[in-house]
Amino acid sequence: MPDSAAVELTGPGLLLRPWRDADAAAVLEVLRDPAITQWNPQGDVNDLEAARRWVRRRADWSGGSHIALAVVDPAAPETLSGSVSLHRIQDGDASIGYWTSPTARGRGLASAAVARLTTWAFAELGLYRIELCHAVPNSASCRVAERAGYLAEGTLRQSYRYGDGRRYDEHLHARLATD
Repeated sequence: MPDSAAVELTGPGLLLRPWRDADAAAVLEVLRDPAITQWNPQGDVNDLEAARRWVRRRADWSGGSHIALAVVDPAAPETLSGSVSLHRIQDGDASIGYWTSPTARGRGLASAAVARLTTWAFAELGLYRIELCHAVPNSASCRVAERAGYLAEGTLRQSYRYGDGRRYDEHLHARLATD
C-alpha cells in the first residue's frame, strides 16, 4: 500500500490529494448537504471534532483496505470539491465511492475523479476489478459511472440502507483492468 501522504493524482482541472486536518470545516459543511445525507450518509459527523476524526480516518491508509483522496481544483487546492475513495480492497478487487460538494456539481468532477483513481489503482495497485454501486433513484451517480467507463452489470435488490433509513435497489457497475 502506498503512503497516503505521497499520492497526488492530477488530470485536466483536477487534483486528487491527501486529506488534511484543515479540510475538517469544509467536510462538516458538505456532509450536511441533503443530497449527501441521503445518498452518501457518513454517520454522526455533526461537529468539528467529529469532522477531524472523519478526515484522519480517510488519511490513514495503514490498514490496507482503503484509499481516500480529497478532490480539489489544482488552482485552489485548499478548497474542497469532493471525495473519491477505494474501499474493500482485497485480492485484486475493490469498490469505489465518491461525492461532490454542491458548488462543484455538474462540472464532470466526479466522473473525472473516479476515472483517474481507477486508472491509478489498476496501474499502481494491480487491481483487476472495481465495482461502483449507487441507489437506482440517484441518476446523477449513474451518469458518473457511465462517464467513467463503468459498465452496468445489474440491479442489487434492496441492497443498502440509505440516509432516510430505507433500503434501496442499487445499480451495480464495474470496470476491469482489461476494459
